[in-house]
Amino acid sequence: MKRISLFIGILLLLTSTQLLAQRTDANIFGDVKAEGEHIPFVNVYIKGTNYGTVTDETGHFMLVNLPVGKHTIIAKMIGYKPVEKSVDLIQGQSIELNFLLEKKSLAVDEVVVTGTKTFKRQTESAVIVNVLDSKIFDYVQANTISEGLSFQPGLRMETDCQTCNYSQLRMNGLGGAYSQILINSRPIFSPLTGLYGLEQIPTEMVDRIEVVRGGASALYGSSAIGGTVNVITKFPSRNAYSLSMNNAVINGDANDNHINGNVTLLTTQRNAGATIFVSRRDRQAYDHNDDGFSEMTALQNNSFGFNSYFRLNQNQKLEMNFASLHEYRRGGNKNDEPAYLADQSEERTHDILMGGLDYSLDFDNNRTSLSAFLAGQYTERKHYTGIRPDTDEEIIAHNALPPYGNTDNNTFIGGVQVNHTLFDFFGGPNIITTGLEYNYNQVNDEIETYDYLLDQTSKNLGFYLQSDWSVTSKLNLLTGVRADQHNYVDKIILNPRVSALYKFNQETQYRISWSTGFRAPQAFDTDMHIAFSGGGIQQVQLADQLDEERSQSISTSLNWDRATESHIYGFTIEGFYTQLKDAFILEEMDNTPEGNSILEKRNGGNSQVFGGTFEARANFNQKLQLEGGLTLQKSQYDDEVAWSADIAGTKDYLRTPDSYGYFTLAYTPESPFKATLSGIYTGSMLIPHYGLAGDAGTPEADVLFESDTFWETNIKLSYDFKLPHLDSNLQLFGGINNVFNQYQDDFDQGKYRDSNYVYGPAKPQTIFFGVKLFN
Repeated sequence: MKRISLFIGILLLLTSTQLLAQRTDANIFGDVKAEGEHIPFVNVYIKGTNYGTVTDETGHFMLVNLPVGKHTIIAKMIGYKPVEKSVDLIQGQSIELNFLLEKKSLAVDEVVVTGTKTFKRQTESAVIVNVLDSKIFDYVQANTISEGLSFQPGLRMETDCQTCNYSQLRMNGLGGAYSQILINSRPIFSPLTGLYGLEQIPTEMVDRIEVVRGGASALYGSSAIGGTVNVITKFPSRNAYSLSMNNAVINGDANDNHINGNVTLLTTQRNAGATIFVSRRDRQAYDHNDDGFSEMTALQNNSFGFNSYFRLNQNQKLEMNFASLHEYRRGGNKNDEPAYLADQSEERTHDILMGGLDYSLDFDNNRTSLSAFLAGQYTERKHYTGIRPDTDEEIIAHNALPPYGNTDNNTFIGGVQVNHTLFDFFGGPNIITTGLEYNYNQVNDEIETYDYLLDQTSKNLGFYLQSDWSVTSKLNLLTGVRADQHNYVDKIILNPRVSALYKFNQETQYRISWSTGFRAPQAFDTDMHIAFSGGGIQQVQLADQLDEERSQSISTSLNWDRATESHIYGFTIEGFYTQLKDAFILEEMDNTPEGNSILEKRNGGNSQVFGGTFEARANFNQKLQLEGGLTLQKSQYDDEVAWSADIAGTKDYLRTPDSYGYFTLAYTPESPFKATLSGIYTGSMLIPHYGLAGDAGTPEADVLFESDTFWETNIKLSYDFKLPHLDSNLQLFGGINNVFNQYQDDFDQGKYRDSNYVYGPAKPQTIFFGVKLFN
């Protein structure tokens, strides 16, 4: 109660400044455009004063209660020539003022929100924020966000099951459970959704993805140790539509069809708008080694949703988003028969509803903003995981009670946040951000046949306070602390963070960050997966008296970008170090009499993850764009981990390469033709193999396999035709993913395969082609 009372006191103190503000009713409203398009997040301010704002997502702005008299109004944004206009403000009058900006060079800056929970430009943020926008998705023909996330430094998407193809995002050498996935800045991605959710969200609903690597994002609480990925859905900014259809042929054998569409509608006054998206996917199962069992699951996905806003007035806005995701996936064999009749099969039917409601209020001459939000998701899952027995007696028992399961998962988060700007805080402006949020997650997953039950309810009350202080024009200091009360932890956990940005000049920035974090002793994403191993199943259980895992992270980086009238080129060098205390590990216990394998989640002492990332980028006259990144790192425990009960353990993290990277090379001339060459590099890693394939009961044959390295190369070509009568464009495109067919060639065979023995690219050589209609 003391924490809540303190928060309410701060809120009342900040709100009281509105009552003290002088009300002149001298107002300015208008918009900012460039090349016929409205430009969001442009700085609009009165020269020589502290009065200012930024344009909203639709390129409009309003300044209220301004000082009367003659003033100069400036509209300014990096990459454009600033524009100044003179006005004579009169008490009680509002005037319209519109700006038309002209590009002066290629832009090197974007507005981001993830690093500080406030809108900031990348070069002004003390936390490194990388942006993966819709252009990259188009360049690499990514139909789901899981297919595009690897095209960012420090990120790697990994497929971890041969039968169900669940995946996880690994950041800076840490496992998927250390990555915080946000939807529109809200952590509604539950541990269950983390298993399959990245493959269920179509890029058609995404405007951009903001990535913060490392623990500098401690404001987001638990599970943000490896980093934060913020999926920001498309926001209505102009009337537009898009419809696309494409088909892919996987290694000449299986088809993968996608149909995507979206439409954006705005009112004439631009005080309300909505973007609506629809998506459908139908993929056939793919068998790579001709043993009758799939290596890629059959998939059927149907998705639809919307993102909308409504302005109650110039200072108040209501935003609402919603999405419905339906997915059916089936792996194993005999896909045309019920799952329990297959020799080995995993079947999943997911029905997911997710959405959010946000209210924002700006007051005190836009010095103070208040936002309140409520978001949530509900997942209903029906699933089967089983192997058909060999003897008649066992088959009768199997048919009488096949291992079907049901899962219900609810996630809700609600909170309030206040931002207040102190324009003269010991020489520079300081944005104070404080917030309170409550996160509730409940999952019930049961398979009666296996006597398996996960009934977990986690609750977390979090409070955060942050200072974003521009000490000088060159130095920015970001300090903050988050306090969490988690129901699985006995005490309140405080996680401080400190980040600093020093700008040597307009082209060069140096950053350093230190932060702490924690993970509660509960089941996370991969803990909920049941695998096949040596003729039985393999599952994870939590040890008794499991303690929370604590972390400390340090990162430092140097960022340099040079922009001219026609070219941009630059690089980022980053070093990172994370120490985990009481690190969670998985160690194998003795096999059960039924031949099943139990991995127990325990506290295993300390571990360290450290390394560096190099990123280079260039854009030549907006015709040729190059981006690339390489991560070199090491992930190790202080003590050996006995991943198998029968052979020696290892200090190295499993399934974690010491090197990985990506590149994209896009040729985008003014002509209708475009071409893209891209690639993903995955270094060698240690892969556990439990038992001999096809020979149950051979745990003494467990091996630790060192995989090959892989280069996954992709090509895409497209050509646009103008349709003047429809004010639209028609695009024809095609290409090849994994041109050289770099794909795992030693998959386990038969129904007794180790389903987790998977590594390398997610799919073999795939030819795709399609058509897109858009304006």
